[in-house]
Amino acid sequence: MRLFVGLGNPGSKYAHNRHNVGFMAVDEIARRHGFSPWRRRFQGMTSEGSLDQEKVILLRPETFMNESGRAVQEALNFFKLGVDDVVVFQDELELPPAKLRVKVGGGIAGHNGLRSISAHIGNDYRRVRLGIGHPGIKELVHGYVLSDFSKADGPWVEALCGAIADNAGLLATARDSTFQNKVHLAMQAKGFDEGFSDKDDGDAV
Repeated sequence: MRLFVGLGNPGSKYAHNRHNVGFMAVDEIARRHGFSPWRRRFQGMTSEGSLDQEKVILLRPETFMNESGRAVQEALNFFKLGVDDVVVFQDELELPPAKLRVKVGGGIAGHNGLRSISAHIGNDYRRVRLGIGHPGIKELVHGYVLSDFSKADGPWVEALCGAIADNAGLLATARDSTFQNKVHLAMQAKGFDEGFSDKDDGDAV
C-alpha cells in the first residue's frame, strides 16, 4: 500500500494557487483512475483506489500547509505504513515551470509543508517536485506561491497533472526513474519541458 499526499491549502480561496499544485496532481490521479469519492478523515480528505495492482490512498491534508505533517502521521499510523510508502507531491520554486523531479529525502529549504511532514514522520519519504518557477526575488516568494497560476500557465499545469496521473502506477510500484522519464517525454511531446536535464536543480524554498 502507498500513501500519496498532495500538498496545498484547503478552501476555494487557495484552489488555483501555485502552492496547491500538489492538490491538483492527486485530484487528477483520482479522476483518471476512478478512485473512490473523497471523504473526510485523518485531518484531511482521502480517496482510495489501485494503481498497477498496488492499493493507493490519496490524502489532501486540510490542516493548511504549515501543519500537513499532522494529517500524514495520522494516516501513516492508521495504515501501519513506513516512511518509504509515502509519496508527497509538492510545488517546487527551484525548478522551472512544467519540470518535474522525483527524489528521496533531501533538504526542505523553507517549504513549510515539507518541514511539517519531516518533523512528524522523518525525512526519508519520496517527493515529486513540481516546478512552478521562482519570482526572482526572495521577498516576493510568499505572494508568488499564494497567487493563482496565470491563464498562460493553464495548459502546462493541465498537461503536467495529466502526465502524472497517466504514469502514477510507476510511482506506486517504486519505478521512480521510469516515472520521471515518462512524464518528461509526455510533456516534451506537448511542447513543454524543453531543455530537460537530469541534474538536481536545488531544493524547495
